[in-house]
Amino acid sequence: MSVLGIDQITYVADDLPTCKRFFADWGLALASESADALVFESLNGCRVVVARLGLPGLPPGPEDGPTLCEVVWGVESDADLDRYAAAIADQPGFVDTQADGARRIGCTDPNGVAVRLQRTRKHAVQIECGPSNTWNDKLRVNQPSPIYDRATPIEVGHVVFFASDVNATSAFYRNKLGFVASDSYPNRGAFLRCAPEGGHHDIFLLQLPSGKRGLNHVAFTVRDIHEVFGGGLHFSRCGWETQLGPGRHPISSAYFWYFKNPAGGLIEYYADEDQLTGDWQPREFEPGPTVFAEWAVDGGLDGHTRRQKNADAPQGKFLTEKK
Repeated sequence: MSVLGIDQITYVADDLPTCKRFFADWGLALASESADALVFESLNGCRVVVARLGLPGLPPGPEDGPTLCEVVWGVESDADLDRYAAAIADQPGFVDTQADGARRIGCTDPNGVAVRLQRTRKHAVQIECGPSNTWNDKLRVNQPSPIYDRATPIEVGHVVFFASDVNATSAFYRNKLGFVASDSYPNRGAFLRCAPEGGHHDIFLLQLPSGKRGLNHVAFTVRDIHEVFGGGLHFSRCGWETQLGPGRHPISSAYFWYFKNPAGGLIEYYADEDQLTGDWQPREFEPGPTVFAEWAVDGGLDGHTRRQKNADAPQGKFLTEKK
């Protein structure tokens, strides 16, 4: 029994028209729309709900204003739901209800985030990715790497929250939901994955000296490094503001690009994260800029010039051509 990954997230926001344009530019498909909520889907059916801030019936978020108020995790079977229900029945805010015709159980984690579980609604997808050639392995022969005009995210890969008590919140996910520790900043940050075998982390919890609670970012998995770049360049052309990227994380090895999000926190394209098994031994790190990013472009790349923001546009037919 293990959680399979994120099935749905729910934002609360105060500007739904802007959010509609934002997530459409991001590459999600609009599945439904009303005056109070937008529902988007990724390639594999992972849902992103953006609801009107203050809409009755929604769980409270971990902070005021636009934020992420709910994370729905997918499981394989009804038997899994029964076992998880028994594990979390003693937790604050426990619910066992129906949502869109299906059973959903949940509670509130120690950080104030609504945690829900349901039988997964995601579906398998077969997509072409750009294999990389290394000195030892030539995986791409007589075939150029892809160039993407924009990104089409596969799923919500992970969520990151500021936690007021990282140890208590991490213990909840490990002891109640069976998550596994991948790496950590001792007493400051916890990278957790749903199961022993999987991507580097499905949730990251970060404790600030201030004890602030809230959303840091939501990360969307894309095919490969080329889609991180293609998606980021397209999003920049649409006028959305980069927070940091493109760049590369040393801890998970993933390539990233972060943007500011009108629905709360940041939003990230990422690809090529480490894949772990039960043999992995968690590491401990001291927080620092070079631990967060091996390298990163401050302010992003301009979608038109393909250069760093505010750099002069190329004048000739080649970037290296001089007047």
